[in-house]
Amino acid sequence: MIVALTITRFKSHNILFAFLGMALLRLPLWLNPKCIFWKLMGSGKDAQVDLGPDFKHWALLTTWANRNDCDQFYQQAFPVKWFRRFGTEEFTILLKPLSSHGKWSGKQPFIFDKDEQKPSGQIAVITRAAINFGKVKEFRSNVKRAAEAMRKADGFVLSAGIGENPFLDQATFSIWENAEAMKKYAYQSFDHSDVIKLTRDRKWYSEELFARFAIVESTGTLNGQSLNQNQ
Repeated sequence: MIVALTITRFKSHNILFAFLGMALLRLPLWLNPKCIFWKLMGSGKDAQVDLGPDFKHWALLTTWANRNDCDQFYQQAFPVKWFRRFGTEEFTILLKPLSSHGKWSGKQPFIFDKDEQKPSGQIAVITRAAINFGKVKEFRSNVKRAAEAMRKADGFVLSAGIGENPFLDQATFSIWENAEAMKKYAYQSFDHSDVIKLTRDRKWYSEELFARFAIVESTGTLNGQSLNQNQ
């Protein structure tokens, strides 16, 4: 399986077309028989994790059975052309699932091979949660410190906050120098581990997912930052 994530920054005067695309582009994605799973999403301010919605940054997540199907989509598909026509900066990363636990909209979107060799270099992580309506304020008051700790953590490379809904459905995409750095943040950072404990104790989520990926290829920039990686 190949997972593709594109985050595009739209020009200010094209924000209307970004909103319009969130409605119109669902149909061609839904009708594409080779696209296994897809999500059109907004993003946090400057594509960051802990900030309010940013109407300039928008994201497209898709999954494919193979690289050829993914490449054809990015070469020919109307949703990609729409993003590129009205966008001013694009970051696209191709990923291979290494592990995935939980569900997204009732599905397990990332199919992985348990015997896949784990990379020694950079890895990517996607965490996603559907937040219970009555817990939104409490969740948002705590998530900021975990996000700040992540950006300061050793081995942190890049992150973005994305989601179908800016308040109830949120996902975090992050890249780390290696699995050890990611695990150290996840399990040894007080702010992150405390938020995870609160998540369980306060029952913030109605659904959640955690997935790790090997990085296949990345192109473009996110807020001017590039991975310069092509494996």
